[in-house]
Amino acid sequence: MRSDSREADNLRPVAIQPGYLKYPEGSCLVEFGNTRVVCSATVDEKVPPFLRGAGQGWITAEYGMLPASTQKRTIREASRGRQKGRTQEIQRLIGRSMRCAVDLGAIADKTIWLDCDVIQADGGTRTASVTGAFVALCLALQHLKDAGLINSFPVKSMVAAVSVGILNQEKLLDLNYEEDSVAEVDMNLVMTNDGKLIEIQGTAEQEPFSKEDLDALIALAKHGIDQLFELQREVLPGLF
Repeated sequence: MRSDSREADNLRPVAIQPGYLKYPEGSCLVEFGNTRVVCSATVDEKVPPFLRGAGQGWITAEYGMLPASTQKRTIREASRGRQKGRTQEIQRLIGRSMRCAVDLGAIADKTIWLDCDVIQADGGTRTASVTGAFVALCLALQHLKDAGLINSFPVKSMVAAVSVGILNQEKLLDLNYEEDSVAEVDMNLVMTNDGKLIEIQGTAEQEPFSKEDLDALIALAKHGIDQLFELQREVLPGLF
């Protein structure tokens, strides 16, 4: 039994509250246990210079943690004068994941900015951000379609993410910080609703792990991600 009384293959309590913010075209609050992330999608009527005249749009992301989101205050990156490598890695992950899901040609000459702001962290902030960013993105795209600014709803597949790991030789789903900080293997997976993989980030902290372990962790992640897709469908009625 885990410290929060979950079984090994159980997600933490997950909740998604759509329309959490007033101003962006799409937003939500996503909660994975004690991890809480505000995700928003804002439409910009231009694209980066490298896409001008290309006839397609762009999706990009920014990620950040509020100073009081962790037990010990996190220094604002603006105060440091630069982003940490972890921050850059996570926001690139979010952007890549969303671009895999959308027909960028259908949002030509538009950029959708996804902002994922961690207001409370207890492990899995990047996977919560990916899962919530997809909801915010879909709400923004539906807004564009309803307003007649795009011709169709351009999402090709659903996207969600979860962490898995090995702790004390046991394979666990959706690690909280207490588990993640001491896990022998730590892995984050992003998947589509047809079972395809967008990204696997996996690391052995002590001993190498086997291909059999990898296959089992992927299956465990899919078990959790399928549940996340159901939650996404509930807050995006009629879209999937």
